[in-house]
Amino acid sequence: MILLTRLNGPQIAVNADLIERAEATPDTVLTLVDGTKYLVAETVQEVIDRVRLFRASVLVAAKELEESAGQPRATLRALPDPSES
Repeated sequence: MILLTRLNGPQIAVNADLIERAEATPDTVLTLVDGTKYLVAETVQEVIDRVRLFRASVLVAAKELEESAGQPRATLRALPDPSES
């Protein structure tokens, strides 16, 4: 998800994988794959940069998980329900 600002002020989180296109008309209009359109304050280049940064962060997180795969992990244990005492 990337954070963008609607023209009327509030921030929205948009699934970057669902953006079909971004157009400058002159305001930036995002069109999602389902046809939903959002008018945002950011420029097309800023949207592209945020999508790129988001995807890079996913790759970094995947690499960190891969590198920690051989390391010991904390064991999860079920705790007794205190209401059954």
